[in-house]
Amino acid sequence: MVLVTLKTFFHPRYWYAWPVLALLVLSSWLPMRVLWVLGSVFGWIFSGFPSPARRVALKNIELCFPELTPSERRKLVRRHFRYCGVAVLSLGVTFFAPFWRLRQLVCVRDERNLDVARASGRNIILLAPHFITLDIGGMRAGYDKNFVAMYRKARNPLVEYLFQRRTRTGAVLVDRLASLKSLLRHIREGRQFYYLPDQDMGARAGVFVPFFGIPAATVTALSRIAETTNSAVVPCVSRILPKGKGFEVRFYPALDNFPGNDPAGDAERMNREIERWVREMPEQYMWSYRRFKTRPNNEPSLYEK
Repeated sequence: MVLVTLKTFFHPRYWYAWPVLALLVLSSWLPMRVLWVLGSVFGWIFSGFPSPARRVALKNIELCFPELTPSERRKLVRRHFRYCGVAVLSLGVTFFAPFWRLRQLVCVRDERNLDVARASGRNIILLAPHFITLDIGGMRAGYDKNFVAMYRKARNPLVEYLFQRRTRTGAVLVDRLASLKSLLRHIREGRQFYYLPDQDMGARAGVFVPFFGIPAATVTALSRIAETTNSAVVPCVSRILPKGKGFEVRFYPALDNFPGNDPAGDAERMNREIERWVREMPEQYMWSYRRFKTRPNNEPSLYEK
């Protein structure tokens, strides 16, 4: 990984980054209630304008919650973008807040489930679905532990610099396009793997199994990595608490009898677990992501206008 440092932004081509970084540092010190109000207003305004993100979110919610009326779906989309606004304005906390403030703002629940899995002598994979606060969840979950995560290198130096700020907790980042050997080595050495599983990587990268009853391209890497590294899979779900009360990272009991003998069955089980957590807080799932982009048998796109 080639490090991007502040010296990179001394070049006139990248001077645009300084006001962005200044705003992020400033926002890292704002009271959480202020971030809640400003982010909610920002997200509410954004949700009122036509945009690709709003269109994809509305389509995903229509597909996953057919029992909702059109009015209820629109209300859920508005709530979703209000929380997204808070998540965006909280990026300063994620990447620049000192550790004592991160501890203060993020409540960790049911960490005993992680301790039980660790006491079994197995390595640990944290199963972290795409909720909108996954970055702050990863920062806080990795604060006290050896940590490894996968990421895709950004072309924009500012975005790449922010990605690399994740390593300030001592985490190791492994390029998603690189060989898995490095990742497997880090896990076997005892680093916890913060894994984001619910991504559409294409038909060749996995299998089609149901997600909210819809065939979704789902990677089978979780079961293979867990088996290869003798790892327990501990769900780790992060959320924004309402009314500016901060954030929460919750650990669930490790998946029992996982992995099984069938990678496709493991992928289907994983999707069922993610569905359960999404139903607990549907407004905080990353609905603007085209989860059903790849279709089986070259079926037409579900996101056509």
